[in-house]
Amino acid sequence: MQDMAGTAGGPTGLARRGRRLSDRETGQRMLDAAVAMVNRTGLTVSLDHISFEEVIRDAGVSRSAVYRRWPHKDLFFGDLVKELARTATPDIEQAELELIRQVVNEHLDWTRTPELRRMLLMELIQRLALFDFQALYGSAQWRTYVALHATFLSLADGELREEVGAALAQSEREHLARVAAAWELLSGLFGYRLRPELGASFETLAMLLDATMRGLVVMALSMAEVTSYRAGGNPPGAAGPGGWSLAALGGVSLADTFLEPDPAAEWDDERVATLTRVLAEGILPADRGSPGRD
Repeated sequence: MQDMAGTAGGPTGLARRGRRLSDRETGQRMLDAAVAMVNRTGLTVSLDHISFEEVIRDAGVSRSAVYRRWPHKDLFFGDLVKELARTATPDIEQAELELIRQVVNEHLDWTRTPELRRMLLMELIQRLALFDFQALYGSAQWRTYVALHATFLSLADGELREEVGAALAQSEREHLARVAAAWELLSGLFGYRLRPELGASFETLAMLLDATMRGLVVMALSMAEVTSYRAGGNPPGAAGPGGWSLAALGGVSLADTFLEPDPAAEWDDERVATLTRVLAEGILPADRGSPGRD
């Protein structure tokens, strides 16, 4: 391990001009700066491309305070891996919500019959799936998330590996809960429910959707044809010409397996007004979960 205590130099950045930061504030600023640095470039299986001195400068904290908190560079990078495990998920929720509003506003007349409502839901899944696939594929932050799993597996058995594993598991559970909540809410708004005979939950649907999207993005990192594939036709009940991406086909296939029209849902002007009002107010739980996204 590299000992940093002998490095020359005094306080830098904000620490020269303001009050002395607490140990906790110094630590959080350093971790925030390093996470931002990783998210700009992506994470490799190692962290050798992250300059500790650049992190100190970007964080705007006292070098001496950093040395007190992390006497050795390896200790900081251990904490950084844990912080990445907690935060390394890209946030595209607001853009997804805008797309949902756009699709619904374009096709409000499709809410009047069961056949048209199915077309609307499929149109929504198709466009969201492609949007989310492209967002993930181009996201250095998401590639960090993939690399982080490889980094976790390469850690030696011990406390750090257990802590990183626990942070990853907690992030996954919280993310899947939000994805499930988004699908449950949107399904209800469009008059759909889970098929009772499956005995499944929206969390089960969320796991399968998430696995499908992640698998396609990982494949696309080395197989460019995954990004450009478009089906020549449409799934049954879809509108318009073909052109379905693999992500959209996966999403609508899972939706068809798990969801069915709710016989108790009554569509009238009041329900349509409720749909547009809820969309206008914002419907998606925090994080990036929505149909098509995961």
